[in-house]
Amino acid sequence: MTGLRGDGAHADEYRWALPSVLLGDGRESRRVRRSTRDWIVDIVMFLLACGITLISLPELQDEPEPLQALEQVVGALSCAAVWLRRRWPVGLAVVTTLLTSYLELPGGASVVGLFTVAVHRPFKVSGPILLLSCVTVAPYVMLRPQEDMDRAWAAALSVTIVLAVFAWGVVIRARRQLIWSLTQRADGAAEEAKRLERERIAREMHDVLAHRISMLSLHAGALEFRPDAPAEEIARAAGAIRTNAHLALQDLREVIGVLRHAHPDGDDPVPDRPQPTLADLPALVEECRHAGMDVRLDLRADGDAPEGLGRNVYRIVQEALTNARKHAGGAPVTVSVSGAPGEGLSAEVRNPVEARHGLRLPGAGAGLTGRSLPGAGAGLIGLRERAELAGGRLEHGATPDGEFAVRAWLPWPLETNREDA
Repeated sequence: MTGLRGDGAHADEYRWALPSVLLGDGRESRRVRRSTRDWIVDIVMFLLACGITLISLPELQDEPEPLQALEQVVGALSCAAVWLRRRWPVGLAVVTTLLTSYLELPGGASVVGLFTVAVHRPFKVSGPILLLSCVTVAPYVMLRPQEDMDRAWAAALSVTIVLAVFAWGVVIRARRQLIWSLTQRADGAAEEAKRLERERIAREMHDVLAHRISMLSLHAGALEFRPDAPAEEIARAAGAIRTNAHLALQDLREVIGVLRHAHPDGDDPVPDRPQPTLADLPALVEECRHAGMDVRLDLRADGDAPEGLGRNVYRIVQEALTNARKHAGGAPVTVSVSGAPGEGLSAEVRNPVEARHGLRLPGAGAGLTGRSLPGAGAGLIGLRERAELAGGRLEHGATPDGEFAVRAWLPWPLETNREDA
C-alpha cells in the first residue's frame, strides 16, 4: 500500500501526488520515491507474497520434476516482481494473474498485485482485472485438480479469496479518497478564512490610513497656504502632522506584522491592538475639530453597544468624515448616532455639497482656499461591504436639501442575546 504521508523532503511531493497516485491516473511508468512507511509496507507485501508461495510448496510434491522446477523459478521471479508494484501495478497484476491460470506458486504475487490495483486504480481499471482473476480460476481447477477437494468447492474458495482481497483494497481506497477529500475541503476552508481575514485587514487598513493621511494633507495644505500664520499655530499644525505620521506608521507596522504572522514563515505573534468602540466617537470628533473641521455630534445610544457593532459604526463615521475632509473641506458636518438593543443602531453623516470653504489651521479664524484630496471611491464601497457583512445596510447620496448624506443601519441584538450574537 502506498502511504498517505511522505517524510522529510518528500512530504510536499506526496501531498500533491495524492490525486494522481492514490486516485489513479494511469501514470504507471513514473519513478516512485518511497518514504519510510512505504518501505515498511513494501517489505510486508513482499514477505506476504513469499509466505503464500512457501505455503503452496507442499502441493507440488506429486508433480513432475520439470514442472516443480518451472514452478519454483516462476514463483521466485513473481515474488521479486512485487517490488515493482508501485511503478507497474496493472502490469504486475495482469501477468501474475495469467500465470496462476495453470501455475501454483505465482499465487502470492497475484494476490498482492490484485490488492495493489484495487487500492491505487479506479474500478474501470481494477474491475476488469478482478474479472480476469475470477476467470483464470476455471482453467486452474480443471488442469490442476485437488485430490482432497471437489473442483466446484475449490473454485468457490478461490473466487471467495479473490473477492475478499479485492474488497479489502476497495475499502482502503475509499477511505483514502475520503481522507483526501476532507483534507482538500479543510485546506480550502483555511484558504478562504485567510482570504477573508486579509480582506478584513485591508478594510481596516484603508479606514485607518485614509483618516490619518487626510489629516496630514489637511495640516500640510494649511501650512502651504498660510506661511505667514502665527508661530504658535504653525507649531501646533507641525505637531499634529508629526503625531498623525507616527500613528500612521504604527498602524502600518501593525498590519504588516499581522500579515507576516499569518504567513507560515512568521515567527513572532503580533497582538491585536485595542479596537475602537462607540465610546471613542467623541474623541474622533474632537480630533477632527482640532484639525479645523466644523463637526457636530449627536450621540444617543440606549446602553452599551457590543464591541463589534461599536467598531463598525466607528469605522463608518470615520470614513465618512474622511470623505467630508477630502471633498467638502471647511463645510459643517453633522454626525448623528442613535439606537437601542432590539431596534438597531443608526448612523448618519451629513454635509453641504456646495460648500468648499477650504482648509483651516487649528484655531485659525479665516478660511483658506484649498484643494480637495484625491480619492479612488473605494471608501464608500468598503463601508457598504462592512455594513452588509454585519447584517445591516448603508446608503449614500445627495439629499433634496443640497447635502450629501451617508446613512447606515446595523442590527443591535437584545441584551439577552448579545453573547450569542
